[in-house]
Amino acid sequence: MPTPRITMRQIRQALRLHLEAGLSHAQTGRALGIPKATVGKFARLARAAGVDWAIAQTLSDEGLEARLYRAAVPRAARHLEPDYALIHQELKRPGVTLQLLWEEYAQANALAYKYTSFCIKYRQWADGLKRSMRQVHVGGDKLFIDYAGQTVPVIDAATGEIRPAQIFVAALGASSYTYACATATQTAPDWVGSLINALEFIGGVPRLIVPDQPRALVAQPDRYEPGVGRLLQEFCDHYATAVLPARPAHPRDKPKAEAAVLLVERWILARLRNRRFFSLVELNAAIGELVAELNARAFKKLPGCRREAFERLDRPTLRPLPPTRMPILRFKSAGVNIDYHVEFDAHYYSVPHRLVRKKVELRASSTTVEVFFGQQRVAVHAYSAVKGHFTTLPEHMPASHRAHREWTPAKLIAWGEHIGAACAAVVRWQMEHRPHPEQGYRACLGLQRLARSYGPERLEAACARAQSIRSPRFKTVDAILKSGMDRQPLKPEPTQTALPLHDNVRGADYYH
Repeated sequence: MPTPRITMRQIRQALRLHLEAGLSHAQTGRALGIPKATVGKFARLARAAGVDWAIAQTLSDEGLEARLYRAAVPRAARHLEPDYALIHQELKRPGVTLQLLWEEYAQANALAYKYTSFCIKYRQWADGLKRSMRQVHVGGDKLFIDYAGQTVPVIDAATGEIRPAQIFVAALGASSYTYACATATQTAPDWVGSLINALEFIGGVPRLIVPDQPRALVAQPDRYEPGVGRLLQEFCDHYATAVLPARPAHPRDKPKAEAAVLLVERWILARLRNRRFFSLVELNAAIGELVAELNARAFKKLPGCRREAFERLDRPTLRPLPPTRMPILRFKSAGVNIDYHVEFDAHYYSVPHRLVRKKVELRASSTTVEVFFGQQRVAVHAYSAVKGHFTTLPEHMPASHRAHREWTPAKLIAWGEHIGAACAAVVRWQMEHRPHPEQGYRACLGLQRLARSYGPERLEAACARAQSIRSPRFKTVDAILKSGMDRQPLKPEPTQTALPLHDNVRGADYYH
C-alpha cells in the first residue's frame, strides 16, 4: 500500500508543534502519526523560507505551500563523519552532552552534520547500548493519563443491573498533582471527555499529553510512530497541545501515570469498596472528595504536598484554557443517497444535491451535525434524535423540488384563479379528489408548465373543454392542448323548452 500523501493540515500541525511548542522531530512525528524525517523536511523548508509559526498562521494553505516549496534546498553535500568512538567515551565525562560535542565538531568541520543528523548517526553507532535513567519533569510540561485496572460497580436503581464504572486517572509530571473520575466506558468520547475535565480541574493546558496506546485514542498503534485518532486530533487543535503516546510495554515512558493509578486504586478505590453507588454522578462526587484529600496529603520523602507543589511548579507554566469547552464529537463517513440526504443516528440530514452518490464526512456533537466534502464544510444542521425523520434545508434541494415544496393549496388555487375560472376549477379538482392535497401538487405544477408552454389563454380554454367532457385531469388538459382542440369552439349543450308532439303524448283530457 503506498504511503498516504501528507496534507497541508498535517504540515501546519507539524510546524506548530515543532516551531511553537518546541517538540523534537521525533516527538512531533509520534504525536501526528507521520515519519520524523517528514517533520524534519518541512522544518528545513520553513527555515529556508524564513517562515516561523507566527507567519505560517497568516498564510492560506496555497500561500504556505508556495512559500515552503519555493524555498526547497538542494541535497546536502557529503559530510565529514565524526569520531563516534571518541564521542562515546567523552559522554561518560561529567557535564558532557551531545549538544556540546556537536558544537565542537561543527566548529572544526565545514561539512559537519546538522545536530539532529549528528545525534541519529551516533545513536545508530551506539545501538544496543540500552540505558534506563530517572526522568526529570519540567513544570507544566506533561500530563500523564491512563485508566485504572480496577472498576467500581454502579447499580441501576430502576433495574438493579450492576455495571462496572471505569476509573480515569491523570497526573502532572512535575508535581504529581492527581485527578480521577469515573466513566461508563473507555471509548474515545469518554477518554477525551475525562481529559477535558482534567484540564479544567488543573485550570490550564500542559505542553504534552502522554497516554498509553489505547485503540480508542490511537488510530494506528505503533512503537515509534503511532497515529492519533480523529477525535483526539480535534482535541489537540482546540486546546493547542500535543499527544505523545507512550511505547507499548514500556511503563518507564509514563511512570507518573503508573504511580498515580496505583495510588488511586490504593488510596481512593480501596476506601470506597464497601459503599454502594447508584449513579456515576454519585460515584464521582465521592471520588472528588478523596482526590482533594489525596492532593492535600503530605509527601512521605519530600516537603509539602501535591497541591503545594502544583501551585509552585505547574500552575505558573500551564497555558491558559481556551475560551470555550470543546464539545465531544463523533465522526462518520457516509455516502449521499439519491434523495441528497445522509444518515446519522437513524435521522436523515440534507446536503447540496450536487453531492448525490459522493462520499462525505460527518462530524456530530450533542447539538449540531456538520457535513464535510473534502476539506469544505457543505452543511450544518441541528442534531435531532428523532429516528426515521428528515431535516432538509431548501437551499440543498434542486430547483424543481424547491418549487414543489414552496407551494400550498391556497397558493395553487390563487394561481389558477389568475389564469381563469376553468383553470381554478381544474386546480380545485386536483386537491379535492386526492386522499391528501399534497398528492395533487404534481398535477398542478404540470398545469403551470403548460401555461408557460402554451400561454394562459390556451390553458384556460383547454381546462374549459376538459370540464365540458367531465375529465378535469392533467392528462386530459395536456392532450387537448397537444391536439389543438382548445382552439375549436365549444358546442353549446342543447336546451329543450317543450316536449315534441308524437303519438305517445297524452292530452289533458286523458286524465279525466
